[in-house]
Amino acid sequence: MSARFDALRDVKLSRDLPPLDKAMSSENFGSRTFSRALMQKMLPAEVYKNVSNAMNGLEKIRPEYADTIALAVKEWALSHGCTHYCHWFQPLTGASAEKHDAFIDWNSPDSVIEKFNGKQLLQGEPDASSFPSGGLRSTYEARGYTGWDPSSPIFLWKAGDGMTLCIPSIFFSWTGAILDTKIPLLRSDWKINQAASRLLELTGVASKYVYCTLGLEQEYFAIDRALRNLRPDLVLLGKTVFGASPSKGQELQDHYFGSVKDRILSFMCEFEAAAIELGIPVKTRHNEVAPSQYEVAPVFEKASAAIDHNILLMELMRQIAQKHQLACLLHEKPFARINGSGKHANWSLSTDQGLNLLDPSNPANNWHFCLLLAAILHGVHRHSSLLRAAIGSASNDYRLGGHEAPPAIMSIFLGDELETFLNDLEHKGSSSSSFKKGKYDLGHLVLPDLSRDNTDRNRTSPFAFTGNKFEFRAVGSSSNPAFPVTVLNLIVAESLNAMLDEIEEKLPKNGTLSLDVFGKAAGPVLQKYLKASKNIRFSGDNYSSDWVKEANKRKLPNITKSPEAFEALTDKKTIELFKGVLTEQELASRQDIMFEIYASNMNIEAKLMVEIFNTQILSTALEYQRLVAESINQVKEALDLGKPKQHHQLKRLKHLHDLIENALTAVESLENATHAASRLPNAKKATEFSTQIIHLMEQLREFGDEIETLVDDRIWPLPKYRELLFMI
Repeated sequence: MSARFDALRDVKLSRDLPPLDKAMSSENFGSRTFSRALMQKMLPAEVYKNVSNAMNGLEKIRPEYADTIALAVKEWALSHGCTHYCHWFQPLTGASAEKHDAFIDWNSPDSVIEKFNGKQLLQGEPDASSFPSGGLRSTYEARGYTGWDPSSPIFLWKAGDGMTLCIPSIFFSWTGAILDTKIPLLRSDWKINQAASRLLELTGVASKYVYCTLGLEQEYFAIDRALRNLRPDLVLLGKTVFGASPSKGQELQDHYFGSVKDRILSFMCEFEAAAIELGIPVKTRHNEVAPSQYEVAPVFEKASAAIDHNILLMELMRQIAQKHQLACLLHEKPFARINGSGKHANWSLSTDQGLNLLDPSNPANNWHFCLLLAAILHGVHRHSSLLRAAIGSASNDYRLGGHEAPPAIMSIFLGDELETFLNDLEHKGSSSSSFKKGKYDLGHLVLPDLSRDNTDRNRTSPFAFTGNKFEFRAVGSSSNPAFPVTVLNLIVAESLNAMLDEIEEKLPKNGTLSLDVFGKAAGPVLQKYLKASKNIRFSGDNYSSDWVKEANKRKLPNITKSPEAFEALTDKKTIELFKGVLTEQELASRQDIMFEIYASNMNIEAKLMVEIFNTQILSTALEYQRLVAESINQVKEALDLGKPKQHHQLKRLKHLHDLIENALTAVESLENATHAASRLPNAKKATEFSTQIIHLMEQLREFGDEIETLVDDRIWPLPKYRELLFMI
């Protein structure tokens, strides 16, 4: 019996559900975080006030309070069984990083004691030369620093039998060069705060500060771990490089919102309970469209915390899946020809008073909504290539443009009512649209009257208004969403400031500013920006060929390959946009890292394809070819048949032979191409993979997948799609 069939037999055994330690409960929310409530109990009032203000982005942690805070943090951590602490940060790898240090220190020549001081809380010193720096640091320039980011709560991470105190941190080099995703995000949040606060002051809305809110819907696949372990591609890449389509895929649309299987629900319950303890406000769970695909979505929160929580949630899911003998796949396209996975970023702006600035409840008398909306439209239109670069990766390139993923053309969906409202503003200067929700009469006495939203949903749009927020659907499922959100904050802040500059020039220099006076100055500017950005608005089918033609007429970039989009990072307008956030050199370094990571991932995939074909598919295909040939010869000899009598069998054998030959030719071409590309600089290498080598990989896959459909199922070594996707 083959390893594949052994694993298939064991799938039934894996369905025994492990006991659930704790159920998800509001009482446990944040129990593994150093929360505000805990700080208020453990810190002196003036220290707590300083930390609370720092968490809100209003002031720095005062150095004289650091030891007091560190002592409280240490006591809390030790009471939960912590032995180590770490500065938890997000370098430019796209993942998180940490170095653990024990609390122990010398107490006397022959004894130790747990110690933790303010300096250790505020600052760490990891090696900065081993992380991607895009040329900012050399191997011999190793010193780097981490620094506590109080905008995200300190938390306890449990792994195995250990508990570690994790301090969310920023990361930069000895020279001050930014080497992480967090610092630009925090700076962009401050930029949008300044621009939006300026808008609110002019429109008479009370606010101390404005912050970006984010809700990240996380899609993923969960499959049996034993089957996954027999697939080198899933182990190393998180995606399949070979695999024929099963007879049934997602055609029946019966998985979406379907009943969640017991084994998956048990897994969901456990990671949700752990997430709640970490202060991650998970709320929604459901089956997604593809078989074995699911989604988890939290309640929105401040962007910095939401992104940290998303990184933690992905790690929790991977970790807890193992306990359930599952593998959690976060790759954007783990299986060909069915839906891929995204991370829908629901973005909005809120004031400290809880006012959602993108709520259009009364847009006719809501200047801040109108101007902010125009700034978003203008920003996305002006920087669409940069926005495409921000979500670019080798894995996301496989996903974008089909199977319910948005296309590479950046456009904005607003819905019929908002489109009508903006058209009225653009042409008439005013609109009578009320934005009141309608009602549904379902025609039966006992059925309730249900409200009707102002906008439909457009699942093909990369950037859609969904009633009181924008849903950026192009972000990849495995990615750190910090950079796309940073770009979004900056392009909106830039456009909003440009609009306000023009409006302020038209305002009277003296006297009280009324809304009427403001409106007379703002109206023409609003109309100007709406007209300038009108091409970015599209409410139709983003998958249609007609839209591709129309987008070309509108001069909207259609960048299907990420390396082309990465060029936008060093455009003059991007450098200007990032002033005060990232330097020109830091942008160039990020561009180089993006090229390098793209090329490296594609190179690994190409090498893995060659390895799997040579060591598993080829030998199996040759063995089956031999069996068929021997069978034909034996039957011919036994029955004394001529060739015409065995026409179909010989044709089948010839087809298999040709496939093997063609695949071997494709392997040789792919090996030669990857070897030649290895000598190229990062940018050219990434471009070569995305425009040339990818076609050789597709060709090899086509041959390999067809071979799978011909070879005897009993000797095929790799778990098939029907087993990976449906046996759970």
